[in-house]
Amino acid sequence: MNREQYEKVRAADGFIAALDQSGGSTPKALKLYGIPENAYSGEQEMYDRIHDMRTRIITSPAFDGDRIMGAILFEDTMNRDIEGRGSADYLWSAKRVVPFLKVDKGLLPEADGVQLMKPIPNLDALLHRAREKGVFGTKMRSVIQRANEAGISAVARQQFDFGRQILAAGLVPILEPEVDIHSPDKAEAEELLRKHLREGLRNIPDDQVVMFKLTLPEADNFYREFLEHPRVLGVVALSGGYSREEANARLARNPGVVASFSRALTEGLSAEQSDEAFDRALDEAIQSIYEASVA
Repeated sequence: MNREQYEKVRAADGFIAALDQSGGSTPKALKLYGIPENAYSGEQEMYDRIHDMRTRIITSPAFDGDRIMGAILFEDTMNRDIEGRGSADYLWSAKRVVPFLKVDKGLLPEADGVQLMKPIPNLDALLHRAREKGVFGTKMRSVIQRANEAGISAVARQQFDFGRQILAAGLVPILEPEVDIHSPDKAEAEELLRKHLREGLRNIPDDQVVMFKLTLPEADNFYREFLEHPRVLGVVALSGGYSREEANARLARNPGVVASFSRALTEGLSAEQSDEAFDRALDEAIQSIYEASVA
């Protein structure tokens, strides 16, 4: 494990940029960026376009390690280069931004009010390759729609099972059991989730740490106990569909939790913008999210 990267994450001075849209979410991300689906043909060209977008973000002068602690990459991005270097290497060497990798393969259909992750075939091989490329940690997402005890227990159990496998490979896992912001019983679901995350931490060895990526909660400071837990390196928040303004306001009411925003980060960016306008819009987004993260 890279000790300098570990200390940067532990200090939580800055936020994590979620640049990990995968096959299912890439068309929507491109459309919001001003590139409609009829502007490219086939999966390869789609990934070329999203890599161009991510490269423009990462190489922008606004994207810096002073305000951005880490960045989450999609596997295709990890396998590509930025300015002649592997993407993960570029993030750390050129920007001092800690690289993470999204490892999940999407979601199963809803059952018991949740969506578990699909199986992750060849995970050990992917983790080995990620380590070789300089990746520090991973991220994987499941979704909770209802306050169903059996479903939420299954989500937590699956997250921790994969988390231990990732720890064994020498990487730090970000466990992301997202609670849908539109859940009719969101607060109750968060109560159940907190209980099962607390239980799951008991099976993490004393000398290892995990991270949590959680939906901004209904009750302020709801996850404070995890910020103080010896086996939790950090707690980050997803924007979950909230606007940047709403996400930042909720984040600022949860001291110690930092952002890991995707859509809220890229809100207002467009392929048609001049470099000057693009960099200015990105700088404003980064500054607002940073200020909410360190509030």
